[in-house]
Amino acid sequence: MQALLQFFASLRLTVILLALSMVLIFFGTLAQVETGIWKTQKDYFESVLAIWAYPEAWIAYDQLYWLRIPMPGGYLLGGMLLINLVAAHVTRFTLTAKKAGIFLIHIGLILLLISELLTDVLSEESQMPVDEGASSNYSQEYRDNELVLIDRMHADFDTVHSIPIALLKPGKTVAVPESPLTIRTISYYPNAQIGRAQEGAAPVESPANQGVAVKMNVVVTPSAVTYAENQINTATAYVEVLGPEGSLGIWLVSNVIDDRFPPQMVTLGEQSWEIVLRLKRHYYPFEVELVDFSHEKYPGTEIPFNYSSEVMVRHSDTTKNQKALIYMNHPLRYEGLTFYQASFANDDRTSIFQVVRNPGWILPYVSVLLMGVGMLVQFGMHFFKFLKKRASV
Repeated sequence: MQALLQFFASLRLTVILLALSMVLIFFGTLAQVETGIWKTQKDYFESVLAIWAYPEAWIAYDQLYWLRIPMPGGYLLGGMLLINLVAAHVTRFTLTAKKAGIFLIHIGLILLLISELLTDVLSEESQMPVDEGASSNYSQEYRDNELVLIDRMHADFDTVHSIPIALLKPGKTVAVPESPLTIRTISYYPNAQIGRAQEGAAPVESPANQGVAVKMNVVVTPSAVTYAENQINTATAYVEVLGPEGSLGIWLVSNVIDDRFPPQMVTLGEQSWEIVLRLKRHYYPFEVELVDFSHEKYPGTEIPFNYSSEVMVRHSDTTKNQKALIYMNHPLRYEGLTFYQASFANDDRTSIFQVVRNPGWILPYVSVLLMGVGMLVQFGMHFFKFLKKRASV
């Protein structure tokens, strides 16, 4: 046991882990050119094992297409560095007044590693577009989707039954929560062209017998998944809805089949549901109203100088209503959420907010504060010791 503890506490292990971290960052940077920031972050820095593949766009790809380089991912390296740091404290570090600064620096580093893990695991990011003069009570993710069946029979509210997109596996069935319905996935496409065939590609044969695919003769052509930051994959599926006595029909659903198309209704007896595949939504007990959006540009150019949104947050508990101005580097923090001014659209009539829920947001601030205080203490002690020696000469 002692030998194992000494291994994890060794300075040699620290150097190896830091070197591997540099290797990971290097190959992650190369991969970012091909797959974009989001996928690179998932594949390299939010993983236990990462595998770099020789890029198709590089020279001699036909000869080196087989080249794969495995390496430890960010989770493995970060976890090992955390263990290494804690083990070093246990085996070699004795807390004394002279080492108080080093102790604070190391505690800050430990908190920083923990906060990064908590951010990756617990944080949620989504977007909330709001038109000027209108309001919204939900935000939506831009890379994750959900299949929902919406019961609109109540005058005051809708009942939404949600199924994660990860459960839509061809040939598999999943029960719709709190309803007599079951969904069977016929086929699923992470990205597809809807409405017309892609050049050089053949559309899939439609098995649909209900909804817009039948009424409007919608064509589906599978496409390669895109990881570009400014593009959204068109998630598409053919799903069969089953009732207690058998099939109710097969529908084409896609996250681009929206209010521009007739609603797709599933009927069972006197009950009916609208079936929709859409970007995953997060609903809140409050509404964000965009009172006014301002977009300032540098004179004579189209370069944004500043853009800001005056908002009114109306909560179901009226004592929590709040008015705020959101602009670059000045977010609104409300009910555990942070609203950033992310972008704008629709000829400056729509403001787009980045909505972030991060339960561990305070930890990076605490860790940086501890490391800053630790460095002041440590360097301060050496500085005063130097002054004392100089005065005695």
